[in-house]
Amino acid sequence: MAKRPQLTGRAAILAVVVCAIAMSLAYPVREYISLRRSIAELRAEKSRVEAERQTLLARDRQVQDPNWIKRTAKERLHYCGPGEKCFVVMEPEQGKEQAAVKRPAPPPWYQTLWESVEAADKGTGRRAVEKESVGQ
Repeated sequence: MAKRPQLTGRAAILAVVVCAIAMSLAYPVREYISLRRSIAELRAEKSRVEAERQTLLARDRQVQDPNWIKRTAKERLHYCGPGEKCFVVMEPEQGKEQAAVKRPAPPPWYQTLWESVEAADKGTGRRAVEKESVGQ
């Protein structure tokens, strides 16, 4: 009995054709998948933008309300309407803490600059100290 070869010419051609078809379909399938992913991302962004738009529209309606404007001015700016008496109550301890926390203001920039120029002229700057320590 004659032994038949395991790989015939027809099988080799069929394998080459299947590989060619698979290779020709690989790029379009990859593009299809990436486009579906980008579509999903754009839909998510669209819903996020729509939610933000709805929030801004609600805020716009709120800002148009004159009662909201008056209430906000009173809360944030301590606005006192005509004919109203407004008071600000401060705790006595709060004033003491703020006074203790205050530090003297730093000197103006030009004064600091002038002092550094004078120190450099006298040789008392950082480099003069470094030269002395290197020389020893």
